[in-house]
Amino acid sequence: MDFALNLESAEHDLINALLRQERWAQQLLYEQYYGAMMGVCLRYAGSKDEALDLLHEGFIKVFQRIDRYRPGTSLPSWIRTIIVNTCIDYYRKMVRRRTEDIHEATYTYNDDPDALSQLTEQEILAAVQELSPAYRAVFNLYVVEGYSHKEIGEALQITESTSRSNLVKARIKLQEFFASRRMDFEIGKVEAQLD
Repeated sequence: MDFALNLESAEHDLINALLRQERWAQQLLYEQYYGAMMGVCLRYAGSKDEALDLLHEGFIKVFQRIDRYRPGTSLPSWIRTIIVNTCIDYYRKMVRRRTEDIHEATYTYNDDPDALSQLTEQEILAAVQELSPAYRAVFNLYVVEGYSHKEIGEALQITESTSRSNLVKARIKLQEFFASRRMDFEIGKVEAQLD
């Protein structure tokens, strides 16, 4: 019980220091969540430099909006939401919207249980980064973040059918990426590993 109270007190002290814009508190929060949030940004970005820009922009928003954080809720989840929304905002600014017909897409499937075990996290991340920004955003929001196609459509200002189409096409592109490296496998297993 004392341990839980100490953690709650430490978080309370950190939040108060962040509200006072104390640099040590900002640095501590940044360092504590850098790895996890950089992982989120890497999935949305086309490169490590772009991901770092998104991460920095996201943390600036965290520091600016810390007064909106409600004690008792999950601080990591609150930060992640801001980072994901920063990535969505970036997508909106950078991608020219284009409606694509879901009927043009097809889905291929191969169930090779050994292929996934041959992949590293870096190889999977590299494949996701090879996707177009539109496909990458929909893939991440649907597979990793668990958004519905309706929510994705609202967030990215596209139709639900475009969201579905982009997801199908993202899966196809990922399969082609790995097939070109002699690694055909079921894309659903990659999605499970990204969660």
